[in-house]
Amino acid sequence: MSAEAADREAATSSRPCTPPQTCWFEFLLEESLLEKHLRKPCPDPAPVQLIVQFLEQASKPSVNEQNQVQPPPDNKRNRILKLLALKVAAHLKWDLDILEKSLSVPVLNMLLNELLCVSKVPPGTKHVDMDLATLPPTTAMAILLYNRWAIRTIVQSSFPVKQAKPGPPQLSVMNQMQQEKELTENILKVLKEQASDSILVLEAALKLNKDLYIHTMRTLDLLAMEPGMVNGETETSTAGLKIKTEEMQCQVCYDLGAAYFQQGSTNSAAYENAREKFFRTKELIAEIGSLSLHCTIDEKRLAGYCQACDVLVPSSDITSQQLTPYSQVHICLRSGNYKEVIKIFIEDNSTFRLPVQFRQSVQRELFQKAQQGNEALDEICFKVCACNTVRDILEGRTISVQFNQLFLRPNKEKIDFLLEVCSRSISLEKSSDSLKENMASFLKNVCLGLEDLQYVFMISSHELFITLLKDEERKLLVDQMRKRSPRVNLCIKPVTSFYDIPASASVNIGQLEHQLILSVDPWRIRQILIELHGMTSERQFWTVSNKWEVPSVYSGVILGIKDSLTRDLVYILMAKGLHCSTVKDFSHAKQLFAACLELVTEFSPKLRQVTLNEMLLLDISAHEAGTGQSGERPPSDLISRVRGYLEMRLPDIPLRQVIAEECVAFMLNWKENEYLTLQVPAFLLQSNPYVKLGQLLAATIKELPGPKESRRTAKDLWEVVVQICSVSSQHKRGNDGRVSLIKQRESTLGIMYRSELLSFIKKLREPLVLTIILSLFVKLHNVREDIVNDITAEHISIWPSSIPNLQSVDFEAVAITVKELVRYARSINPNNHSWLIIQADIYFATNQYSAALHYYLQAGAVCSDFFNKAVPPDVYTDQVIKRMIKCCSLLNCHTQVAILCQFLREIDYKTAFKSLQEQNSHDAMDSYYDYIWDVTILEYLTYLHHKRGETDKRQIAIKAIGQTELNASNPEEVLQLAAQRRKKKFLQAMAKLYF
Repeated sequence: MSAEAADREAATSSRPCTPPQTCWFEFLLEESLLEKHLRKPCPDPAPVQLIVQFLEQASKPSVNEQNQVQPPPDNKRNRILKLLALKVAAHLKWDLDILEKSLSVPVLNMLLNELLCVSKVPPGTKHVDMDLATLPPTTAMAILLYNRWAIRTIVQSSFPVKQAKPGPPQLSVMNQMQQEKELTENILKVLKEQASDSILVLEAALKLNKDLYIHTMRTLDLLAMEPGMVNGETETSTAGLKIKTEEMQCQVCYDLGAAYFQQGSTNSAAYENAREKFFRTKELIAEIGSLSLHCTIDEKRLAGYCQACDVLVPSSDITSQQLTPYSQVHICLRSGNYKEVIKIFIEDNSTFRLPVQFRQSVQRELFQKAQQGNEALDEICFKVCACNTVRDILEGRTISVQFNQLFLRPNKEKIDFLLEVCSRSISLEKSSDSLKENMASFLKNVCLGLEDLQYVFMISSHELFITLLKDEERKLLVDQMRKRSPRVNLCIKPVTSFYDIPASASVNIGQLEHQLILSVDPWRIRQILIELHGMTSERQFWTVSNKWEVPSVYSGVILGIKDSLTRDLVYILMAKGLHCSTVKDFSHAKQLFAACLELVTEFSPKLRQVTLNEMLLLDISAHEAGTGQSGERPPSDLISRVRGYLEMRLPDIPLRQVIAEECVAFMLNWKENEYLTLQVPAFLLQSNPYVKLGQLLAATIKELPGPKESRRTAKDLWEVVVQICSVSSQHKRGNDGRVSLIKQRESTLGIMYRSELLSFIKKLREPLVLTIILSLFVKLHNVREDIVNDITAEHISIWPSSIPNLQSVDFEAVAITVKELVRYARSINPNNHSWLIIQADIYFATNQYSAALHYYLQAGAVCSDFFNKAVPPDVYTDQVIKRMIKCCSLLNCHTQVAILCQFLREIDYKTAFKSLQEQNSHDAMDSYYDYIWDVTILEYLTYLHHKRGETDKRQIAIKAIGQTELNASNPEEVLQLAAQRRKKKFLQAMAKLYF
């Protein structure tokens, strides 16, 4: 080495490794030390920062002698800066994941445009018009890279972005950010216009069958040489970084899939294309391996896309058999095929493929649908819960509370299904001992939790139970059951085994008692009792089951029968008949009561009438649960029997209060008001409080159309209810002579207790009767002195406006009653607008403003075909609108307040202007301007935004004013139509927000 060269090397090595921050890019530019800098373990500045600085310097505008701003000059320095930026990107292997994460859209757009330029892509030529197969490899790859970035940027822009918290306001920084934002929006606009072309380019790339090449630092250096020194090397197929065909297609398929998936929100057919591309991506990853250097796919995100496509585009061909259990469950849920869901869950109990959290989420979704009124799902909910419970116990978890709640009232179908799930969830040959122990413990605990012995026998005689539990465990379980129910002898083996061995007397009695418990056939019950009484005369067989319950008013008469066989038979027939009626097994109940009637008619007129009364109640319940639900009137014979019961004056007949209650409710529900008003005997009004209440309700309804002065019955009904809701105070005199209040209790002066009144009301279904009762309680609620916000209701004006002794009324109980009645009324008809308004007023009075808005909007929606028609003015009164305004104001939705001010009969400009002055609004603000039709409010908005310097929002307001249909010179009909159209759109937007 020469001395001069040695001096130069020493001078270079003595320089600092990291140049001053202010001139580092000049340092790299002058000394050509870029590659050395990039080879450092942690280069500072980072490569992406270098790209930004190089391109910023290259794109700086120049200023001429006249101080005029000129475009960046195309000189050697700027060309070198752009080349250096490309070399840094080449060092990063043109990885779009890294570049997109660190560079803004404008910078990356400039970088890729420079790549197109150096790759000899003719400027001004559409990429879609170019044949990729005939282009040089580096040129084709540059076009693909640009178009991949284009559709990725479009997809990324559709995702919500969390706004960074702004720091202290600096004018220069804010201006720079605004310029970058506007530039990004302009670029996005162009990219979206060219999106279809970009997709066509990428689709064409999938047909290429050759490897491609991308520029490296070396090929970029060659491009910077003199033309004579290159010898055409950059145009050959071997120059640059090699990208295999499979790697290129894998990246392109993934990006195309994301683009198609994003388009699916507006074009459902695009999901099919997305599905095809994502599944092709998975195939290509399997071919090239997930460790490819030039193909970086987020496989978790890809799996999510594939799962979503399976749900959105269910396959109809044979490949559907290859769908994941997730996809199969989702498809079944969407199509309502719940039986298939249960089948999948049962199969999964043996494979454990589905996570427990996913299964629980399906169960929650079904329970929510059932709670919303879909009663058909009740059975499905139990079956899914049973499947999940078996999965839980197999994995050693505890039984869920939901299963225990659903199993409070077991029946044969539930037991059969549970045993089926248990049998199919465990393999007796292959399952581990721990699984078998868990299952055995579960079945044993289920038996111990059951009170009805027929269900215990169903489980204990099942093959799975006998196989899993050892003889000692089964004997121990039987001993435990015997201690709990000493009258019944349980067998360890199935019933059929009794016929295989000589039966002792005690075994025969136990077997007959078991049959007696299960049977609902009157003839068979009679035969069993005859056999039992033939075996022993010491037992009282009506005590065999603790489930046989007869009201105490009846049991005293029945147990007074001297003949033990007749006593047992009458008691059991009555108990089973009442039970079947309760569980709505009306056919068996009718058979049992008919047999009982035939039996008691021979010797007891009193029990005969009791049975007839219960048969009347049964017929009422059967009609209400059957044809009555569709609005079909009951037969005249049934109405006559109800009247006969109400007028019955037989002495010493045991009566259940519930029958009178049901009869009066029946008459009110079927509008037999004429009878209740005029034809009810006077003695009945004094002796039966429910008849008295029904008569007052019927008379009040009859007087509704008349003048207020003639509504005397309404005042009587008011006084009766006030007395029911009153409390009596107990006082105690102390040793010092002072009187102190020690307790308040429900008054006994009323014709019934408040709980009885509430129970009676919940048997009513006639809308007008419920509305009258609701309005009475609402008025009683409003009478209290400390009430701030009144609740409104229909017909509220018919009630007195004051109470002489306010302290005597339990207003807390009244408020609870109002809430319960509204909840019940809405369960009868969820679309009654007056009941929805009452519900909204209750939430408004208790400061639950979001819920109040929900019900105010729902009330308007149900009577206007979801706001496609005008909401009647008697629904959206000025008071309702003002309450909606207050709700929006307290929720900080101030633009909504201004719009609602237009709904009032006289527009409240003061409130509207005050709300628009608020700057911390939580609603969509300027996106609501299209819903304003009052020009005065729009003009005020224009002034307000001008004053604040909010140019964009001011332009939106001006655009809204400029709509021709708001021109003041238009005919009144046109202006009203414009207002109505905006009302409709605004209320529909509000409904989507709060529903």
